[in-house]
Amino acid sequence: MNFDDIRIIGGSASQGLTKAICADLGMAPGRGQVQRHPDGNLVVRVGENVRGRDVYVIQATAFAANDHFMELLFWIDACKRGSAASVTAVVPYFSYAKGDKKDEPRVSIRARVCADAMEAAGVDRVVTIDLHAPQIQGFFRVPVDDLTALPVLGQVVRDMKLPDLVVVAPDAGFAKKARMWATYLGVDLAIADKERRDDHGDLVISGIIGDVRDRTALIVDDFTVMGSTLTCVARRLVEAGARQVYAAITHGLFTRACVEALQESPIKTLLVTDTVEHGLDDLGGKIRVVTVAPLFAEAIRRIHTRQSISVLFES
Repeated sequence: MNFDDIRIIGGSASQGLTKAICADLGMAPGRGQVQRHPDGNLVVRVGENVRGRDVYVIQATAFAANDHFMELLFWIDACKRGSAASVTAVVPYFSYAKGDKKDEPRVSIRARVCADAMEAAGVDRVVTIDLHAPQIQGFFRVPVDDLTALPVLGQVVRDMKLPDLVVVAPDAGFAKKARMWATYLGVDLAIADKERRDDHGDLVISGIIGDVRDRTALIVDDFTVMGSTLTCVARRLVEAGARQVYAAITHGLFTRACVEALQESPIKTLLVTDTVEHGLDDLGGKIRVVTVAPLFAEAIRRIHTRQSISVLFES
């Protein structure tokens, strides 16, 4: 495959993933520079010719979400002003995906604002993975490819050969995606009855809907920040008679407090992808990172060669 007309540039939030994607594609990352001034201003500079090239900018929006989202906009703008033929934003983690609706008075639909800003900057396509709210694809007028980490994480679970497995959705809202996991693994589904009274309120797990007694439970979710949902559901599963508890999530927004909470929980192993670069040196013995670089690399390869990417969603 000829990559002369393609450039892959990694933003400062996704340097490691960018290198892994480029290694899979057999090419070097594009050159670029980000300068941060004392007052917080960012200056983004593309370090090579992108005229007439298809550019892929890889940038998660976390740690810190606002800075890295603004940097993403500047990368898009810099590439378009450099006469790139197209600019695809590869966003491994889209931080404002929870802001997909106006669920209380006088709040912003943050995901829509982000979509409008990316389009105003000139983005031609967006590639992401496991959006918290899939309907966000409809906020964009440009194509959006929402990949899933299920085949990647699911294969690892298959290889673990966990006995008497049951997939557990952490709440009713994730039941549909958890059903996809259960179908992929050929096992039963259970659902935790979760209630969160407000964004800062206590988490209550009233019970588990489904049979988990004497079985191995696998909690699946799209992301974790503080680990409260995973740890609370895990404890409730043990109380309900589960023999052992595992978990698998796509986006690990780990803080030190989150890692400590997970280490003290009944969860034996937490599988997580490398969509977010959290900066922690030690994730403890329970967290196992699985790369999604080959998945993104194959998506880029197929987009560039004008092939269907629907095969990436097949289990």
